[in-house]
Parts: sequence; C-alpha cells; structure tokens
Amino acid sequence: MLEHRWYAIQTTSGHENKVQRLIQRKIDMDPAQPEDRLIRQALVPTQQVVEIKNGKKVTVERKIFPGYVLVEMVASQDTLHEINAIQGVIKFVGKDKDPMPLRDDEVRRLLGQADPADETPVREEIPFLVGQAVAITEGPFADFNGTVEEILPDKGKVRVSVSLFGRPTSVELDYLQLRGY
Repeated sequence: MLEHRWYAIQTTSGHENKVQRLIQRKIDMDPAQPEDRLIRQALVPTQQVVEIKNGKKVTVERKIFPGYVLVEMVASQDTLHEINAIQGVIKFVGKDKDPMPLRDDEVRRLLGQADPADETPVREEIPFLVGQAVAITEGPFADFNGTVEEILPDKGKVRVSVSLFGRPTSVELDYLQLRGY
C-alpha cells in the first residue's frame, strides 16, 4: 500500500491558484480510480479576514501561505517530475532535492482552515500598530487625536489614549472609528 503524504510546493508568487488548477487537471485526467491515484489533491489554503475598504468592513479570502500550494501524493520519481514540470512550480519544500512531508498535526490544522465547510472564525485585520498616532473620526470622541495603546483583534477594537482635560484617558473604540497618520 502506497503512503500518500502532504507536501508543500513553492510557486511563482501570484500563481498559486493557477498551479493548483494545473495539478487538478492532471489528477482529473488520471484514468486510475481515485483511491489508486498517486496524486490525490492540491490545495491553496485560505482564510476569511475582515478588511476596511472605502470605510466599510469587507470579508475577503486571503492566502495563508502566499507563494505555496499543498499537494497530497505519493512521493516517487515520477510524481516529483510530473509536479516539477508544471508551469509556475519552483520546487518542493524540503532538504536538498528531497521533499519533506508536512507533519500530520500541521495538515489537520491547515485542512481545518482551508475547508469551507469548517466554520473557522473570521479574523479581523486591524490596520494599526501600538504607539501609532490616530485621529478619531466618529463617535463621542470625534475630532480628538490619540495614540494606540493596545489592539484587541478578538473584539475588533483598539484602546487609544486621548487627552481629556489635560489628562491622558484610555478609551476603547471600534477600529473603523479611527484614521491613522
């Protein structure tokens, strides 16, 4: 019985989806039964993140590992040659010319994030850094300036220090209420 393992392939930047489609085409053209195929599947692991576009929260899909594609296959001279011959593939990740399979715990974690049926929480990308000067654009502190003290990504909030009556005061605001300098 041949052992199928997951391997990471380095690809030309921005061509991950193209490489994945080309590998999938090779898999689909293989006349063997799915369980007997040497190359089973290829993935570009992604996750949902929230970004701000035109002042609105937008959920977008972002690649977890830009420049890489994961492939489940039996590592043989033929399969390695077949994958390396695909346009956009740079090399397998590994030592020297030997590809290194991914650890099972890594694969389970990545497949959990890459599987659309899995309800992984949407991560909010907060575009501020601790110590950054910001202007408050809405809410009760609109038109105040402050400094980012803490970023709370799980809440989608930012703790900002503003000067009220000459004293520094910490306020917790939604990051959409802020504009960076």
